[in-house]
Amino acid sequence: MSLLLVRHGQASFGAADYDQLSERGQIQSRRLGDWLAQGGHRFEAVVVGGMRRHAQTAQGVIDAFAERGLALPDAVSDPGFAEFDHQAVFGAFVERHANSPVVLASRSGEPRDVAAMLQAALLAWARDELPGMPETWEAFGDRVRRAGQSLQGLAGDGEVLVLSSGGVISRLAQMALDVPVERAVELNLSLRNSAVSEFHPHGPRLRLGSWNALPHLHGQRELWTYY
Repeated sequence: MSLLLVRHGQASFGAADYDQLSERGQIQSRRLGDWLAQGGHRFEAVVVGGMRRHAQTAQGVIDAFAERGLALPDAVSDPGFAEFDHQAVFGAFVERHANSPVVLASRSGEPRDVAAMLQAALLAWARDELPGMPETWEAFGDRVRRAGQSLQGLAGDGEVLVLSSGGVISRLAQMALDVPVERAVELNLSLRNSAVSEFHPHGPRLRLGSWNALPHLHGQRELWTYY
């Protein structure tokens, strides 16, 4: 049994509505679908995290399979695979640390500066230093764990495709590898848009088979994005 978890294609970072794919994200998703179809992947189930960017990424896969006349199960929405409320987390961190060097530097918009702020905010959330969050780090982890366990009943001996977000997939990887929150945050920030990570059931937990792969974008570094 293989569980392929895919981070959504590039969303609209910096726009008023982040939760929709950019033009580049749509290309990434269609290339993903082409690679899956051509590579012989046939899925017992397709699961989306319930967010618009997840469904739009799934649509790229659906279109690629349909173009080749290949069967693909209807996508099922599972809110267990929805991303945490990143606006609440990052907004609370910026409000509480408005004058900190990492927040001030992030205003440059440079990817390295923004990434440093995101890392600091995620660590503060994980360490329960941001009160009033709609979902705590621990609650988020419990939700993701339950969602991951539910996949085993869908796959049988085949494959399941899950379209989700970086926070969800990195928490599953953290559980599989049994690493501390610092590594979970690093895994989250390392995950590229439309990247494929493979998991396998191993008793009551999942085992990580591969991480952050972009075979569908081989030789096209201009399509490798993080945000």
